Amino acid sequence: MTRDERQNRPAAQEERIVPMRLQRFLARAGAASRRGSENLMTAGRVRVNGVVVTELGAKVDPLVDEVTLDGVPVRLAERPVYVMLNKPKGYLTTMSDPQGRHCVAELAPVAQHPGLFPVGRLDKDTTGLLLFTTDGTLAQNLLHPSRHVSKRYVALVDGVVRDRELEPLRRGIELDDGPCQPARTRLLNESEAADVCPYGIPGGKTCVEVIIHEGRKNQVKRMLGKIGHPVLRLHRSTFGPLKLCDVEQGSWRYLNDEETTALLKAGSL
Repeated sequence: MTRDERQNRPAAQEERIVPMRLQRFLARAGAASRRGSENLMTAGRVRVNGVVVTELGAKVDPLVDEVTLDGVPVRLAERPVYVMLNKPKGYLTTMSDPQGRHCVAELAPVAQHPGLFPVGRLDKDTTGLLLFTTDGTLAQNLLHPSRHVSKRYVALVDGVVRDRELEPLRRGIELDDGPCQPARTRLLNESEAADVCPYGIPGGKTCVEVIIHEGRKNQVKRMLGKIGHPVLRLHRSTFGPLKLCDVEQGSWRYLNDEETTALLKAGSL
């Protein structure tokens, strides 16, 4: 049996799954994180056997009850799936957009894996590693600040940056929504900056590595902008133990066994 076959086979039913809270069922099925699943319920988007359920204490039997989200069946039919996408510029990190803009759902194997969703997000013009999974609990753990999951970014910024200018980022720079945790930063040479400058670093520009543990909106851009060097291009090369490799831009692949093991360890309690 190949790795892909192991990844996609139905979960074994050696023992009967006992009734569980609906929000836990939704998270395990990959509809959203536990908290996100609660929001789906309170918004009236979840039905059990055709009846809208908003009560957070409600329970379901996965082998008996029919659960739908926006009319689409939700099931615990597969083992968790873990996918690495190399996100190109110009795609929103969302599964749909009312304005019809391009979304990462167009690039990920959502047809093969209902319930697949991105863990965290990258800005529309940011490229690089975006993790998808159907494992809502793992996603919630990976994004929780207490896990200190690191993310490495390579940024092309305007102006010539001196190393001493990065000290505020290393100490923990203050932004309009509060102080940031200290970041690891350094200046990059041309060979290290190939992800954002494949043809060399333009004159009057600088490439900077920034490694953070938080995930606030536009955080890296705001951090570098605060020291007077606006970001021109931004690329994420790592997420926790995962390193972007063996996947072309705009394409995806399943995590291998080693990567999956490391990811589960990073998201374990």
